[in-house]
Amino acid sequence: MSGAHFAFTNRWGGVSAAPYEQLNLGGAVGDDPAAVLRNRELAAHSLGIEPGEVVWMNQVHGKDVAVVEGPWASDADLPCVDAVVTGRRGPALAVLTADCTPVLLADPEAGVIGAAHAGRPGMLAGVVPATVEAMVELGAEPGRIIARTGPAVCGRCYEVPDGMRADVAAAEPAAFAETSWGTPAVDVTAGVRAQLERLGVRDLVSSDVCTRESADHYSYRRDRTTGRLASYIWLD
Repeated sequence: MSGAHFAFTNRWGGVSAAPYEQLNLGGAVGDDPAAVLRNRELAAHSLGIEPGEVVWMNQVHGKDVAVVEGPWASDADLPCVDAVVTGRRGPALAVLTADCTPVLLADPEAGVIGAAHAGRPGMLAGVVPATVEAMVELGAEPGRIIARTGPAVCGRCYEVPDGMRADVAAAEPAAFAETSWGTPAVDVTAGVRAQLERLGVRDLVSSDVCTRESADHYSYRRDRTTGRLASYIWLD
């Protein structure tokens, strides 16, 4: 795919103990830090990338974007952002999720990639359009961008109060949903897709995995105390 690589983890193949079993990649959920570090090494090596070349974020459900040249010196330096973009080939950008929608974007011709964490608040705040805007400033063109969204809670499972659904749908009609049991719901991935399409992104594929329904994936809404999946994007 023109040198662009997209990868999404499940929960298996790591060293974390329950309730984080096994491949928890989130460092702020209560797991043993040594286990998380080992899991990050295992995941990176399985993808053929160096663990030290992965760019992580301190995600806060906002819309801020960091333009990066490479990884931070330490976890203490992680910025409070929900998206990162780079114009360099080599670093891998990573997003942590356990129901939110991970959004990976690449314009291989321009050599620009981006990764965004889009939960309900971030989707409404516009983190995905902000990420595309930052990529365009580095030379990307929306019509060339390849977009992939990873495993996330689906609209059939993301139950919310009726008033919240109304507020979300007023801002992003595509996110209006109903659960499989007939109650108000929100479809964040559908909202993200609509935002990308309005921006001119056409090469767009979404995972069909619902994290709440899949025992192979972490889900905060299902389990509360749980690990985090990671989604990675990089260019050769």
